[in-house]
Amino acid sequence: MNFDHFQQLVANFFTINEAGELSPAKYTDMHPDRLPPLVLAYIGDAYFTLYVRTRLLGYEQNKVRVLHTFDAKMVSAVMQSKAVKALETGLTPEEADIVRRGRNAKSTVPKSASVAQYRYATGFEALMGYLYLQKKYERLSQIVDKAFAIISREMTIIAKKTE
Repeated sequence: MNFDHFQQLVANFFTINEAGELSPAKYTDMHPDRLPPLVLAYIGDAYFTLYVRTRLLGYEQNKVRVLHTFDAKMVSAVMQSKAVKALETGLTPEEADIVRRGRNAKSTVPKSASVAQYRYATGFEALMGYLYLQKKYERLSQIVDKAFAIISREMTIIAKKTE
């Protein structure tokens, strides 16, 4: 994104009307089923990161570096891909379709994960974003609780192997 594009976005986001009030948002209705999978993943990533950070406070409340190290590993594409693969059989057809759409979305893959891992992680995040925007909070909670347990178990196995 170049600076001109950024300025145009800011101008559209923060428009003040004649009364000096913030203008209404461009989109008043959100239809999660019509949003692109990468937009769903954007929301899902934020949700899952906040969830993990909040859960980690149950284990550590003083050392921010330790918290950050653990949360970065837990929300990594590698760990998210392991979680969604383990959860796949328990997903509804609608949820599995969202994961598939997220997996098939084209985006730049970082060097920290394989293409397959990154695609699965994007599918996982798309599902989190979809459930959040659909306000299906109970189902979202079930899935993230299970994902946290799967990832925690996987990290424990990895830690034991490196001892």
